Amino acid sequence: MQVFTSKRELRQYLDVVRQSGQTVGFVPTMGALHRGHLSLVETSQQSCDVHVMSIFVNPLQFGAGEDFEKYPRQLEEDLEKARAAGVDVVFTPDTNEMYETETHTTVHVSDLTERFEGEFRPGHFDGVTTVVAKLFNIVGPCRAFFGEKDFQQLVVVKKMVADLDIPVEVIGCPTLRESDGLAMSSRNVYLQPDERIAATVLHRTLRAGVALIEAGERDRTFIEEHMASIVAAEPLAHLEYVAIVDPETLASPEQLRSGTSVRLLIVAKVGTPRLLDNIGAEIN
Repeated sequence: MQVFTSKRELRQYLDVVRQSGQTVGFVPTMGALHRGHLSLVETSQQSCDVHVMSIFVNPLQFGAGEDFEKYPRQLEEDLEKARAAGVDVVFTPDTNEMYETETHTTVHVSDLTERFEGEFRPGHFDGVTTVVAKLFNIVGPCRAFFGEKDFQQLVVVKKMVADLDIPVEVIGCPTLRESDGLAMSSRNVYLQPDERIAATVLHRTLRAGVALIEAGERDRTFIEEHMASIVAAEPLAHLEYVAIVDPETLASPEQLRSGTSVRLLIVAKVGTPRLLDNIGAEIN
């Protein structure tokens, strides 16, 4: 496994890889790797020849009072996990390498970023799309693998790539879960034992929403209110939002229509950590 800290050197190396006829798979991360991240590498291995991972905690996507300084950083452990998973190339730039001068240019995807996470974390998505655009420009043409846990982020990145004609195929991969349903996340390490138990309310709430849909309920507002009531009954969880949305536009339909798909989203704080989860549903 090769480790690069230089944008120029990584770009040159991957240009040679593609010139030799090999395809590149790319998994962007902020480190603190868990099985969810490594499952993205496994997916890359099914269709690509050379597997690249970035490990970079991006300051642009953290707002005031968020956990940038406390975000878990364990580079040596992450490199061992990446090596064991079969990653060929790891890119680990520092902040000065990624942002060599004061940043005057950012990437903004309108509409899709102005609700849900965009409302609760102003400026967050501009930080995400800016760093992802930079990483795509550094890595070059590739297949990029993103987990579906951050579903709105996945939709936003796909839209950015389509609008800007970036030569990257963005592939969403299923969320990996613990045995009790909790979505795997780097922030789960912050949970205290009682909070860890309480955190399962997110997945239970999503499953309850799907159950209502499968039972024939078509009133989106009713379903969302029922989901919110489940979280309200858990004293350690503080709901920020639940939403049922179109999986491509993130619009919220008043009534659910047969023959369509929806995505159920939930975000709640459990103790200090802010946890995200989602699940898809088909409406028959």
